[in-house]
Amino acid sequence: MRLFTAFTLTLLTCCTASISAQGNFNALTWKQNLAFNSYLMRDVHQQYADRLDDLSKAVQSKKAMLQYRDELRKRYKNILGDFPAKEALNAKVLKVSQEKGFRVEKIIFESLPKRYVTANLYLPDGNGPFPASLELCGHGMGGKMGSAEAVLMALNGIAVMVVDPIGQGERVQLLDENGKAATRGSTTEHTLLNGGCTLVGSSLVAYEWWDNHRAIDYLETRADIDKNRLGAYGSSGGGTQTAYLIGLEDRLKAACICSYFSQRERVLELSGPSDGCQHIAGEGSAHIEIADWVTMFAPKPVLIMSGLYDFVDYWGAVQGVHQLQKQYEVLGAKDAIKQFTAESGHGMPKVKREALATWFRTWLCNDPTPVHETTMVRVADTDQQCTSTGQVNTAFADAVSISQYNQHLAAQLASDRTKFLLQSDAVVRQKVIDLLGIRLPAEKITVEPTGVIPGRTYSLYKYQILRKGEMPVPCVVIIPEKVAPAGKVVLCLNEAGKEAILSDEASLNNYINQGDILVAADLRGFGETADPASLNDTKYWNREYRNAMISLHIGRPIIGQRVTDILSLVDFLSSDSKFAGHAIKLESNGAYGPVAIHAAYLDNRIAQTEISRSIKSFSECLQPMQKDVFSHMIPGVLKYYDLKDLMEKAGKGRVQFTD
Repeated sequence: MRLFTAFTLTLLTCCTASISAQGNFNALTWKQNLAFNSYLMRDVHQQYADRLDDLSKAVQSKKAMLQYRDELRKRYKNILGDFPAKEALNAKVLKVSQEKGFRVEKIIFESLPKRYVTANLYLPDGNGPFPASLELCGHGMGGKMGSAEAVLMALNGIAVMVVDPIGQGERVQLLDENGKAATRGSTTEHTLLNGGCTLVGSSLVAYEWWDNHRAIDYLETRADIDKNRLGAYGSSGGGTQTAYLIGLEDRLKAACICSYFSQRERVLELSGPSDGCQHIAGEGSAHIEIADWVTMFAPKPVLIMSGLYDFVDYWGAVQGVHQLQKQYEVLGAKDAIKQFTAESGHGMPKVKREALATWFRTWLCNDPTPVHETTMVRVADTDQQCTSTGQVNTAFADAVSISQYNQHLAAQLASDRTKFLLQSDAVVRQKVIDLLGIRLPAEKITVEPTGVIPGRTYSLYKYQILRKGEMPVPCVVIIPEKVAPAGKVVLCLNEAGKEAILSDEASLNNYINQGDILVAADLRGFGETADPASLNDTKYWNREYRNAMISLHIGRPIIGQRVTDILSLVDFLSSDSKFAGHAIKLESNGAYGPVAIHAAYLDNRIAQTEISRSIKSFSECLQPMQKDVFSHMIPGVLKYYDLKDLMEKAGKGRVQFTD
């Protein structure tokens, strides 16, 4: 340890104070707090522009259109992922209640062993076999309870199975000590659960798809249901489920999507990503728009129901339907696609319910006579609730929750990770790069000085590091008057922004006293380019939810983008003579932690990496009740490696946690 005189310490303290007194540590030549989002949206727009080019060619002939449809299905299967093997449904009808003109059965089945699904089956009076439809519920916490649509359909000869989705009705997953919902609502729960699903290579969309697919399996077992006349419909979150379901469910003959259908490109630009159950990572890079799930179902009949005053963008709905009408016309089924617009807002009021029942009567019963709702029937709650406690995860001691399922799956994947890591370094390295959604930079950086502040015992330099196709990286370099021969170039990444480092006098003293060169930088989405908090809904528990989700959408996880930023900084530090002869040390905290680990693994020029207050394993994110996990999302990463695996492969002692 060096010895300093009192005068020297005082001088250094004053010197550092003058640095922190500067107050403005911005290094970019511009200020635009939507910059990162604008950058990401350029990829969104390009991907959907490419889609439109392909679609314009497809509508030139029936053959081309069918080929386009089949290729869409392949791309959808690819991002949806693999499904488990089917096992016994173990379905039980718990009770039948007779209503005027129809009856209601309370049903429980297992879509996977110990994953209990609760449902109500509304059956018309008589013996059948009846045409039938799934009703997929909107985002209300009540789930299947009180379906006016199912009543109207049953009174008009069509059976309806209303299924509780994950996180709603009797299938709430995140419960407090009293067995009540632990979050503000289903959209929050869906989003929190989706993080764990993503890490194991799936999505909440896929889990809901599987449950609904198995509900159709159940309908096919019943003698009173005509399995050749099946459909599906839903509103809002149920419209979402319907769209995702029909894309790959060949057994369905008709569908209706209400208060969900629009254009993803417009939604992402106007209001940003929505709930975790409404996105699959890679949709944009697969060139899949919302209308494309209907295309996958074509030329089967689909009714799109919109409200003129819905928060779901109406112009996007009109444009999406216009695209579908061209496709259906090429396929010789122009009457099988229709948009019904109501003078209403969100959801399914009476006029929409009547249009729904008329549509299904037309296509499942060959009867286009308009249906009118003349009476409202309310089924008692006791005739709809299937469990004794109101929740499957408290009613059944052996019930496996979604978070438990993800944790079990991650544990099972450990053997896959071990096998993967035994492969050659080149194979492992390339897979890491692919999962990050990056290419190792080929373009050279451009370094632009944006300011310099000379001091008595230091110099402060501001730079923006530019690389074609990437966000500029702002950084501030503080070089002591006397850099120690063994001093390091310390690259500091603080998730609170570089200002948090530069305004901390005690911390600055430490670097200057040791004769180290300090480089404080903001990677994209932090500091100078942090997204406004007001544009990230607090219900999602993520301070950068919209940019993290858009990054997943376009196939470029936010971790990977930030790794590229670090590589740009290392290129700068390795090429400027001011830093020659000094080893690069990377210090990071919080959300920067996993980024630093990946960068150290990929770039040996980083001699040492220290991390604090960050996750040490992706498995920590399988626990859904925590904030900001989407900053750490790499789809399917736990099939291949965990953070500790990269730390080991980076070399003994090169990457360490300091806490």
